[in-house]
Amino acid sequence: MRILLPLLVSTISIFVHGCTNNPPSHSDETSAGETSSSVTVVDTDDDISRIEEIIAGMTLEEKVGQLFMVRCPNTDKIKAIQDYHLGGYVLFANHFKDKTPQSIKEEISQFQSASKIPMLIGVDEEGGTVVRVSKYPAFRKTPFLSPRNLYSIGGFDLIEQDTAEKCELLLSLGINVNLAPVCDLSSNSKDYMYNRSFSGSPELTSRFVKIVVDTMNSYKVGASLKHFPGYGGNVDTHTGIAVDNREYKTFLNKDFLPFIAGIEGGAGSVMVSHNIVLCMDNEKPASLSKNVHDILRDTLKFAGVIMTDDLDMDAIRQYTGAEASAVMAIKAGNDILVSTNFKEQIPAVLRAVESGEIPLSRIEESVMRILLWKIELGLL
Repeated sequence: MRILLPLLVSTISIFVHGCTNNPPSHSDETSAGETSSSVTVVDTDDDISRIEEIIAGMTLEEKVGQLFMVRCPNTDKIKAIQDYHLGGYVLFANHFKDKTPQSIKEEISQFQSASKIPMLIGVDEEGGTVVRVSKYPAFRKTPFLSPRNLYSIGGFDLIEQDTAEKCELLLSLGINVNLAPVCDLSSNSKDYMYNRSFSGSPELTSRFVKIVVDTMNSYKVGASLKHFPGYGGNVDTHTGIAVDNREYKTFLNKDFLPFIAGIEGGAGSVMVSHNIVLCMDNEKPASLSKNVHDILRDTLKFAGVIMTDDLDMDAIRQYTGAEASAVMAIKAGNDILVSTNFKEQIPAVLRAVESGEIPLSRIEESVMRILLWKIELGLL
């Protein structure tokens, strides 16, 4: 049964694993259509009431903190959770180096014990060139292969098995979010995103995304579809500004389709890239663009959690300062800010709310989505 959310979250009409209704029409030949299936709906009556009570009892600092899923610092990890009321940590390879499964499990347990509201604990365990946990033999004998390589060896059956194994490994450590799958399309081996992408085919990639999301949902591991609106052949935004000059119809006919498949499949979050996509916004990076977020909400009908790529990447640092980027990201429509400079950015957002630049209701909309996702993952 689909249930309307209260006025507090007027921008979310209903919460159905991140999908409200049918996506824009597309060719029957696309796998987004082929792989669509019924979506489990959260019984939200009690959940909404419970979250409204939680939000009503939160301070402004606690509400803003929920919007930050930050790169786990190397020191004072517990203090950062307590001082900034962080919504989540992202762990990178250095956090697993010279550690054991037991030591990581104990550390994450300490994070959760220190947090008033259970935290999202995420990694980028895509497979191939991007592995954080399986990079080290203490956690897996060999690193997870890239989806592209897996498919060439064993097709979609192996993709499903591999996703299940990732979920089991991450959950055993206390990690509840894998920042995957990559929905980007690439056929050119010279593209930055080629080795991370599954295929250049929208149809095959859509089927891949649907299988991965279905499997992750069955384990209650959070998925993040990335990098909206589709990376294409753009340069690496870790090291500089990328400008995408493709026509909008290319996104409608190709790049959006894997994201639609993931949304239909019930992905809890979508990560937005830092590319400047001229046909959508000729000035701002996608992660800071309200136009791009409106397309994701209104055209693709995504009602779940939208998150930025890391705001410390050079594409953002060269565009604007750390404090300004955090404020712009929230005004654009992001719910979660993936952040390294959170000690600068959280105070900047607090000042923006206190001055009226960002309405309190805008913060609370995002807190509602985030806490609903945490309920979906069994954290609340």
